[in-house]
Amino acid sequence: MRFYQQQHEFYCGVDLHARSMHVCIVDHAGQTKVHKNIDATPDRFLPLIRPYREGLVVAAECMFAWYWLADLCAVEGIPFVLGHALYMKAIHGGKAKNDRIDSQKIALLVKGGMLPVAYAYPKAMRATRDLLRRRNKLVHTRAEALAHIQNTVSQYNLPPLAKKLTFAANREGVAERFTDTSVRRMVASDLALIGHIDEQLKGLELYLVRHAKVDDPQAYHLLQTIPGVGKVLALILLYEMHDAGRFNDQRHFVSYCRLVRPCHESAGKKSAGKGHKIGNAHLRWAFGEAACLMLREVPAAQTYVARLEKQHGKAKAISILAARIARTAWLMLKRKEAFDATQFLN
Repeated sequence: MRFYQQQHEFYCGVDLHARSMHVCIVDHAGQTKVHKNIDATPDRFLPLIRPYREGLVVAAECMFAWYWLADLCAVEGIPFVLGHALYMKAIHGGKAKNDRIDSQKIALLVKGGMLPVAYAYPKAMRATRDLLRRRNKLVHTRAEALAHIQNTVSQYNLPPLAKKLTFAANREGVAERFTDTSVRRMVASDLALIGHIDEQLKGLELYLVRHAKVDDPQAYHLLQTIPGVGKVLALILLYEMHDAGRFNDQRHFVSYCRLVRPCHESAGKKSAGKGHKIGNAHLRWAFGEAACLMLREVPAAQTYVARLEKQHGKAKAISILAARIARTAWLMLKRKEAFDATQFLN
């Protein structure tokens, strides 16, 4: 957990919503200068903070509508801090909660150096990252439709499908296997959805690869030197990591990837922590997938996991391999070096 601890003359806490925002400005002595609910527009926000522009810092909780406020502060030259939503909830939870209280608490947290900081992803690559996440959502929808067809075949006790439906050529005649017209129509709609998503994914992946070769071609190439990491996984790693330098060391990066088990300790007693969902879910999936694919290609990795499996079990052994891949990826981007198989498992 990192805190914003820089000192300013004025501190602005914003409880931001899609259409409105509650703004609270306090000075260095803790005196409230502004406490007002306004429309969430630049035309209302900028005049409100104008008397306190010199020495002002703006802080807001990380939620879906923070992009425009961060970009506005960047254009206006105002320091902006994005608060980590889960950490903030743990710190300033209280009996009463409303927009007025929340905005004041955010201002006082940043004033006291106790605002937990989230990463405000820069504007240049943010839209492409969001498009990549949308592509992943389409992949999940496609997988759900494929699974639904398989389940429907089992539900009506039909012979199993001989070929995988992931390939378009194998989908012909699948709907006709069902005698009931409603079921046939249902399966046909699934097949039509899968075909449409396939067309969308093809165009999206071509677009994303072209952008990656413009945004950071060296990092995109280096990531693909890791066994098991292809074009799509390299895209996810590139845009979700963005900058290896924003992590102090390998431990912080591996923790950010949800590859470290949370641990709470008090009075010499240790227990499993509750923060297993704090971090980047996309990187957790990507490195887990990379570990499974590496096991298909690298015999040394198979031997390594087999040794760990005897002590920890199969699931944890693969997680340990995924964490090692994450540390390696961070070092590769930090040092601008390609994957070295001789040093990977040493």
